[in-house]
Amino acid sequence: MAVVYADITLINAADVVMAERHMIGEEEIKQMTVRMLVDSGAYMMSINRSVQEQMNFGFIERRKVRLADETVREFDVVGPITVKFKNRTAGCNALVLEDESECLLGAIPLEELDVLIHPLRQELIVNPDHPYGAVLKMKRAAKTVIA
Repeated sequence: MAVVYADITLINAADVVMAERHMIGEEEIKQMTVRMLVDSGAYMMSINRSVQEQMNFGFIERRKVRLADETVREFDVVGPITVKFKNRTAGCNALVLEDESECLLGAIPLEELDVLIHPLRQELIVNPDHPYGAVLKMKRAAKTVIA
């Protein structure tokens, strides 16, 4: 399968909250559109240091991550981030990769956005079964009977 990229808008969700509380103006909400590698094999979204410096997402924690080459490294996790693609939005956090590494859109935001990788067109598309908005998957746990 070919490499798939998509233009994804990132919004600093903490700025949105501050604007709603009239602590900053709506024009001060930080947002940018980033060309991201769509990586369904990655769990989380990842951004590079340059995007983090421009967006100033809040630090959440440091987390160990197993990379594609099987090495384990620690990265900062930042957020909250609102992610937009076409008529879809999702809320997530992101790993911050060093230097100017490619930004990745991983499985968690892909699921919440309810988008698919179109194998023939080699592009990210909204789920054609739900063209007007995302439909999230949520399974209800079966009732447990205790005798």
